[in-house]
Amino acid sequence: MYDLDQQVLRTDVSGMPLEWVSYRDAVRLYHLGQVSYACGTVLYRIHGGTNARSGERSVIDVNSIIATEGDTHALIKARDSYVPPLNNPTLFSRDANLCLYCGTRFSSADLSRDHVTPLSCGGVDAWNNVVTACKRCNNHKAGRTPEQAGMALLAVPFTPTHAEYVYLRGRRVLTDQMEFLLAHFPRTSPLHERIGKRP
Repeated sequence: MYDLDQQVLRTDVSGMPLEWVSYRDAVRLYHLGQVSYACGTVLYRIHGGTNARSGERSVIDVNSIIATEGDTHALIKARDSYVPPLNNPTLFSRDANLCLYCGTRFSSADLSRDHVTPLSCGGVDAWNNVVTACKRCNNHKAGRTPEQAGMALLAVPFTPTHAEYVYLRGRRVLTDQMEFLLAHFPRTSPLHERIGKRP
């Protein structure tokens, strides 16, 4: 029995990660002939209808990673200056669900977004100025900088690249998908170390 919630990693023909798609979207891409090649493990074997003339039933094997055709020049040009949208689930994933002040791992419900330089002090709501904080630490820090509050920041906030953002948005990333995405991370990416700390 297949886990129909398992996401498929879609890339462009050069192998650059683009997004996660559902099995339905993946089957549609296969059916439209837009899948150039596939790699990774076979996640699904989808059986279609039976051909009235040949009597053969169509079958589509959906792999965990599919490369699709299409014009990606605009995306490639934008990738260098790409800034992914900031949202709490992806921020918490970036920081491995750790409070970057006390170092304790929490469930997402017990975490909050902290502005290192508070908005009231001219800080901005951007990746390089936000960290994951437990509610207790965030309340203690209040409208102060970490230095003013006497709190040490355990890691420097950073803006994820496109490939890192795709990884962070994934649910239950499979080993072959993770290895594929890791190959597209910058060598200096803090995620290389943090991935082992994900809950």
